[in-house]
Amino acid sequence: MSLAKRLKRFGLDYYLFLLVGTVVLATLLPASGIGAEIVDQVAYFAVAFLFFLYGAKLNTSAIVAGITNWRLQGLVFGFTYLLFPLCGLILAAALSPWIEDELAIGIVYLSVLPSTVQSSIAFTSIARGNVPAAVCAASTSNILGVFLTPALVALLLHSSGEGISLQSIMDIGLQILAPFILGQLLRPLVGGFISRHTLLTQVVDRGSILIIVYSAFSAGVIAGIWEEVGLGSLTIIIVADILLLAFVMVSTWLAGRAAGLDPADRLTLLFCGSKKSLASGLPMANILFAGQAVSMIILPLMLFHQIQLFVCAVIAQRAGHLADERVQQAATA
Repeated sequence: MSLAKRLKRFGLDYYLFLLVGTVVLATLLPASGIGAEIVDQVAYFAVAFLFFLYGAKLNTSAIVAGITNWRLQGLVFGFTYLLFPLCGLILAAALSPWIEDELAIGIVYLSVLPSTVQSSIAFTSIARGNVPAAVCAASTSNILGVFLTPALVALLLHSSGEGISLQSIMDIGLQILAPFILGQLLRPLVGGFISRHTLLTQVVDRGSILIIVYSAFSAGVIAGIWEEVGLGSLTIIIVADILLLAFVMVSTWLAGRAAGLDPADRLTLLFCGSKKSLASGLPMANILFAGQAVSMIILPLMLFHQIQLFVCAVIAQRAGHLADERVQQAATA
């Protein structure tokens, strides 16, 4: 078995090391001056292009079919934009005496983000869940997130003096929602090409995140982020992220059983209702928290992203293996 396959069995891949390497690069060689401006512009258009690809790739009929599953979609929405923010707010308040203010803001910000798109769908597929419903839940979550995430940031962080403007929402819509809609409109022309060339979406997806991480941490290094965030704070954030993910994942599974969802739908709820999007979160943070210590605010999100990939990969592989065994037993019975 190759090293790449062994890493993926444990929720790891080369991209994790690229993320860590990007942070190290930004620490040693941070972009500044005109270089930082160029990196910011490249990141902006890379994210816009990414969401254009999302729009062009997602099957509109699958989204429409999945959205009719009201119980499942309602539960995904409830966990993403109601329970998660409540947990984030409580967790940030409980930890605020021991961590920096920006990290506490980052925990709240993490909790109000939409679900991931590609990984939620991929893990649902690996686990033999309801893929069309996952496509619907993940894409709808991101579309709603353009409006709900800024609104929740304004509501939950108002007392901390953090606010948003109508211009911020318009900027997010222009960078994320508009390209997504354009991709849906042009899907009949370019959808087939994009579906056949999955590497293109993967490169743009991961590349845009790496550029944003480099940009944010370059600014953070210049501002002295590593002098402000100690090992103690970093450890607290990691433990908090693990506890938050564990609580939400257990809650989604129990809620799915209580609601009478079939096993495939419960898996969809598990993966779509418990994950948070780094691809959406980073560009939104650059707009919503412009002029602030963005690198510190996104740190809880970056750590959560890696933890959720690891945990969900292990669970998805196990669930898929069990589903295959049941099919084989039924076929031989």
